Amino acid sequence: MRVVRKRWWTGVAVLVLAVVGAGLVWFKPWALWVDETVNEALPSASATPSSPSPSSRNPGEAPATVPPATPAGPTTEAQGTFISHEHTTTGTVKLVRLPDGSRVVRLENLDTSSGPDLRVWLTDAPVKEGRAGWHVFDDGTYVSLGKLKGNKGDQNYAVPAGVDLADLTSVSIWCDRFDVSFGAARLA
Repeated sequence: MRVVRKRWWTGVAVLVLAVVGAGLVWFKPWALWVDETVNEALPSASATPSSPSPSSRNPGEAPATVPPATPAGPTTEAQGTFISHEHTTTGTVKLVRLPDGSRVVRLENLDTSSGPDLRVWLTDAPVKEGRAGWHVFDDGTYVSLGKLKGNKGDQNYAVPAGVDLADLTSVSIWCDRFDVSFGAARLA
């Protein structure tokens, strides 16, 4: 009887340790206390193609048409301020068009908790205050711009070419493991 009871308690102890170990691996609670700061500069202007100079024309040839002027630097097309959802999140987000026509989502002064499997999503979901906004971002259309590079600082995320931005009106710091928004901003 004593041997059976000892085996039973040993089995229970092994099972409890396995469950606790799996829970630690899944939830990664230590990540909440680990900060990673990223400070990326806004991508610089790329070289613009030059137009032929008047002296390079053949005599009698009509002047070349000058291509439309491109902005000398990046331009902000939309921006917003983060509100907190599951975790306190502050900072601003900008949708920036670069001189070459490409776009980036730029997070500035971001400050949020670290967590498992955090992503930056460009979405069509409305940004709602409180618990009502925690789970809405995977209900409609979204584009994952990649893993969050750091939970603090300034960082850039390329918007893939061909993405129609007409209906994508918000950015979320999304925890893909637990399907919850840490924080989000409406782009206006």
